[in-house]
Amino acid sequence: MKYLKFLVIGIIFGIVMFKSEAASWFRIYEMFQFQSFHMYGIIGSALTLGVLGTWLIKKYKLKSFDGEPIKFTPKNKSFSRYMYGGIIFGLGWALAGSCPGPIYTLIGAGYVSILVVLLGSLIGTFLYGLLRDKLPH
Repeated sequence: MKYLKFLVIGIIFGIVMFKSEAASWFRIYEMFQFQSFHMYGIIGSALTLGVLGTWLIKKYKLKSFDGEPIKFTPKNKSFSRYMYGGIIFGLGWALAGSCPGPIYTLIGAGYVSILVVLLGSLIGTFLYGLLRDKLPH
């Protein structure tokens, strides 16, 4: 019961992803072919809301639902880590036609073949964990 709120939020997220066609392979293909603004509009809206939400949290020193202060840990900024990571993530996204959020949405919608993509993403995450110390950060 403690995690029920996360399950409900996840289900709502999945419904929104599916109904907005953000989990659609066709929409993702259109985006990578620069044929449609649909996905760029969704991503841009999410980015705008994220920046606005972060700004509000910092400005008003908002707390979590548990009453704990929300802390933002600064990350090391380097060109290579974001460039290489972005290229690998983008290639995987383009080849699979799905990024991590829509994978679960598509599984929930009954697309069984996406389990192969989920398995590949889990293997990739495991390999990253093994090779993390050897990669540029």
